[in-house]
Amino acid sequence: MPRDTLTADRIVHAAIELLDEEGLDGLNMRSLAKRLGSAATAVYWHIKTKDELVRLASDTVWHEVELPDPDAADADADWRTAATAQAEGMHAMLTRHPWLVQAFGSHLLYGPGQARYNDLSLAIYEKAGFAPEDADRAAAAVFTFVLGSTLGPAAEVSLNRRLGRNGADAGQLLADAVARAAETAREFPRLRERLGTKAAVEYAAAPDSSFEFGLRALLDGFEARLAGGCGG
Repeated sequence: MPRDTLTADRIVHAAIELLDEEGLDGLNMRSLAKRLGSAATAVYWHIKTKDELVRLASDTVWHEVELPDPDAADADADWRTAATAQAEGMHAMLTRHPWLVQAFGSHLLYGPGQARYNDLSLAIYEKAGFAPEDADRAAAAVFTFVLGSTLGPAAEVSLNRRLGRNGADAGQLLADAVARAAETAREFPRLRERLGTKAAVEYAAAPDSSFEFGLRALLDGFEARLAGGCGG
């Protein structure tokens, strides 16, 4: 593919596909250029560094989050619905793109996509009744909670990919690790009580339930704070 047929947008979307398949460690300009049917030098003509490519890719996927309209007629009365939809949208996006969770700890990420999300967060919590500084804190608390709730699944994807690249039996290694963790847990009374229980099995099979529980609890706390006149 000649250099002049490439665009930054095409490169970024190809990078997102590669990141989804291979993770941050699998992204390099040579592999990306091969996917595009081009030369690596042609890619560099449009985007100079891998760090810049990751930043652009990360900001692009933020646009996948469908955001509620803060100016809708019922937005003031139903801020929890808007807050829940926004948090769930972020959670779903990070689940689709687990490499972004890792990128938060290794790259400087910014751009209009993430700014759009953050701006709406502030609008939601200000409309709920928080003063600007407390709206900042509420938005940050929910953002941090959602990001943290996706760390485990993202780490599992990354671990499986790394073990697979090394030719290891990822499933067996994970099973062995779970068995060793269970043996360690038997030394502690509350963990021992939960081993093999229905709650433990359900959590392992459907960890999203813990996300839903945590988000409800967080918003309950905001609501109680507002009702008590602590919104600002």
